[in-house]
Formats: sequence, structure tokens, C-alpha cells
Amino acid sequence: MLRATSEVQLDTERVRVTEWCFCPGAATGWHTHEYDYIVVPLTTGALRLDEADGSRTVQLEQGKSYARAASVQHDVVNPNAFEFRFVEIELKPPPSR
Repeated sequence: MLRATSEVQLDTERVRVTEWCFCPGAATGWHTHEYDYIVVPLTTGALRLDEADGSRTVQLEQGKSYARAASVQHDVVNPNAFEFRFVEIELKPPPSR
């Protein structure tokens, strides 16, 4: 299986920003999101989400963000015949005082 590549652009006490790049057919591999997160698509196209209860394909539009809560578990796959990219912004909880 081809693996998507990622580059952490920023990692602070409160936020982690990662750019993901998927060549055609590439996948993240199964993972669980530790934090609430926002996805900002840099490409318009489809992504396939393989989840515990099955697979679904979602259409994303460049610049149209969406958010999901922590604990999401899935594998993300690029079914397009072209490269797909997005920025993921993970929201870390405030530090304990």
C-alpha cells in the first residue's frame, strides 16, 4: 500500500498543523485522532474514509474546511487519479494550571 506523506508545519502547546499529501491510491493507514481537528482541503476531489462500520467516499472542495471531534478512527485513501492535499489543524486542550 502506498503511504500518504505528511509534514508538520507547526507544533505548539495548543495546536499542531500538518500538511498531508496523497499520490493516487495512497493512504494514511488506520489511526485514531487524539484531538479535535479541522481539515482545510488544498485540492478539490474525493477521499475514501475506511471506518469500523464500512467505507464511504466524501467530496471535498479546495478551501472549504470541516471539523471533527477527537477519537475518530479511520484510514483515509485517495481514490483520485491525481495528487490530493490538505492541511490538518489539531486543537490541543489548554494546559492544566
